[in-house]
Amino acid sequence: MNRQWLYAKAPVGKITPDTFEWTETAIPVPRDGEALVRTRMLSLDPANRAWMMGKTYRDALAPGQVMSGFAVGEVVESKAAGLAKGDIVEGDWGWQDYAALPARRLYKRHTPAALELLIGPLSVTGLTAYFGLLDVGQPKAGDTVLVSAAAGAVGTMVGQIAKLAGCRVVGTAGGQEKCDWLVRELGFDAAVDYRAGGLRRALVSACPAGIDVYFDNTGGPVLDAALSLMNLRGRIVCCGNVSQYDVEKPAPGPMAVPGLVVTKRLRMEGFIVMDFYDRRAEAEARLAQWVADGRIKAVVDIIDGFEKAPEALIGLFEGRNRGKRAVRI
Repeated sequence: MNRQWLYAKAPVGKITPDTFEWTETAIPVPRDGEALVRTRMLSLDPANRAWMMGKTYRDALAPGQVMSGFAVGEVVESKAAGLAKGDIVEGDWGWQDYAALPARRLYKRHTPAALELLIGPLSVTGLTAYFGLLDVGQPKAGDTVLVSAAAGAVGTMVGQIAKLAGCRVVGTAGGQEKCDWLVRELGFDAAVDYRAGGLRRALVSACPAGIDVYFDNTGGPVLDAALSLMNLRGRIVCCGNVSQYDVEKPAPGPMAVPGLVVTKRLRMEGFIVMDFYDRRAEAEARLAQWVADGRIKAVVDIIDGFEKAPEALIGLFEGRNRGKRAVRI
C-alpha cells in the first residue's frame, strides 16, 4: 500500500497532530513518460507551514490533498527516457511512500553522497543558503553578516559560507545552548539569544561595526532590530518569515520600512531558490567540495519513521532541531 499523510484542515494558530490525516491507498502505476518513485527521505521545512496560509510562489494547500513536501527517492519503475530503476531523484511529491511523476518533475542526482546530505546541505537547503547569501547578499571580506534562525537548516549553512567569504558572522537563535553551539561548533563569531530580552542591545554588542548583510529567515522582532543597525548600502536577504508562520494572527510589518531603507540606501530583496537553478550544478559542486574538505559541517537532524512526520514538523516550529530536519522512510 501507499501510505500518505493528508492535509486535513487549516490550523488556527499552531499546527497540531489533527492538522494531518493518515491514509493508505494503492501504489500508483506509472504511465508513459513517468517514473514510479519510492520516498527515501522527506524534507521538513518552514515552507510546509507557509503553504497552509494561502497562495505563495505556489498554490495554497487544500484540505484533503496529500501534504506537500520536498523529497528524495529511488526510482523503482521507469517508463521515462533518462531515468532507470535504482536512480536517486528529488522532487516535490509530498508526504507519501510512492508517487508516479513525469520525468520533467524529477531531478536526477549525480552527486555521490549519503541521502542525509542529498536531502538538505547538498540540495535545496544548501542551494538556498548559497545563492541567497552570495548572489543576493553579495558579501565582501570584512563585512558583518547577521543570520537569523542561525541554528536551523539554512542558517547553519549561511553562517559557514559567510565565514568562507571572509566575513564576521553573528547569528540569532532560541536559547543560550544553541548560541554557544553556533560559536563552538560552527565557527560563528558571536550569537544572540533572541528569547533572552534586550535584543537590540545584544545585537549592538555583537555587531559593534553595524551590519552589512542581514540574512533574514524569521522576520518579526529580529528584522525590526536589524534594520536599525544596518550600515549604509547594506543588503537584507529576505528568505523566510518563520516567526509569523505558526501563529493565529501575523504581526504587522516593521515600522522602519521604508524610512530606514531610504535614508540608509538599503537593498531589501526576496528570492526563491528556483530562480537560480540554471547554475545549480556549479553550486552543488562547490557545496559538495566544501563538505568533503571539512570546510562546512553538514548538520542534519534525522527522524526515523514516516509515521512521525507530523510530530517532527511540529517540533521544527518549537525549535527542537539543529540544522536540517528530515524524516527517513
